[in-house]
Amino acid sequence: MESPRNHLRVLVKRIITFGMFSVVFLTASVATGLAGGTAVQASTQTYTITDLGTLGGFATAAYGINGNGQIVGKSLVKLKSKSGYTYTYHAFLYSAGTMTDLGTLGGDHSEARAVNSTGDVAGFSNLCTKCYPYDAFLYHNGRMKNLGSLGGGSSNAYGINDFGEVVGDSYTASNQDHAFLYSGGKMTDLGTLGGSPSSANGINTSHQVVGSSELANGSGMHAFLWSNGTMTDLGTLGGAQSIAYAINSAGQVVGYASPPTGSVHAFLYSGGKMTDLGAFGDASVAEAINSSGVVVGTAYVVNSNGTAAWHAFIYSGGKLQDLNNLIPSGSGWVLTEATGFNDTGQIVCNATNTTTGYTHAFLLNPI
Repeated sequence: MESPRNHLRVLVKRIITFGMFSVVFLTASVATGLAGGTAVQASTQTYTITDLGTLGGFATAAYGINGNGQIVGKSLVKLKSKSGYTYTYHAFLYSAGTMTDLGTLGGDHSEARAVNSTGDVAGFSNLCTKCYPYDAFLYHNGRMKNLGSLGGGSSNAYGINDFGEVVGDSYTASNQDHAFLYSGGKMTDLGTLGGSPSSANGINTSHQVVGSSELANGSGMHAFLWSNGTMTDLGTLGGAQSIAYAINSAGQVVGYASPPTGSVHAFLYSGGKMTDLGAFGDASVAEAINSSGVVVGTAYVVNSNGTAAWHAFIYSGGKLQDLNNLIPSGSGWVLTEATGFNDTGQIVCNATNTTTGYTHAFLLNPI
């Protein structure tokens, strides 16, 4: 497991995310061990699956979907170099069956993390080949715009709403990593819950922002809700940490939080209360929510043969269900993470091939 950045961001980003090459080179034996998850709940809702393909490489990961079924993420591309060829990731927009390379801000790497209803995309890219840091971008009308920073050397964008407002995190002039809101051509520091770092991961059409921040004295990382200039600590499930990843139009928030004992559990925060959504085993993470309050994410599964792996889930009607049990059998793929969900019921998942170990993104359509 890795994070887009190699510093304190390890504490505040997805505990399940697809690394530059870590998931690509999984061995076939490990991938085979992911198959055969035990059914958790029966469901009448099933899905067809569509492989989004790649930009010419052998791996793709998706992170968001809008109401029109447009999907964003990153896909490996093959670039010519002095020594022959090299592979790197480029941001993509998948629309009407076609995957489009969004390019970069001048470097060789980019990732698209969120898309709004008009097809505007937020993400981050480097500015030169094989270099760090990254800068947040907004892709609008075929152009990728650098959003700058809070005065430091880098920024990353993770969420966007239908007004084109973007959220993420950025270094400040004092080298602190803070959550930001980009609106009206200006990047605003959202502050922290007393410590540093903080990061914003999602925003709704009411301009409410969610993410996570370290508490004062480094005493833990907690999910926050930022609204009208005030950052509110959402608490935990009784443990030490929590992180919020998404918020819907009704102000419901999802993410993960630690209970008093054990690992982390997916949560739904609604009406001032944080509810534990449970887990298949000892861990789960909620990553997206639609306007009806249905949640998708990833959860740790112990298979019948004793192996363990992360499986994509859907939470609806008080039930946590393994999405691998709701797709056609024998596909050759294991859905490991559901990262996006829209109001028509479409789900975006990342999956591992049980033979090659490569990762592809999939669109699930309800039948």
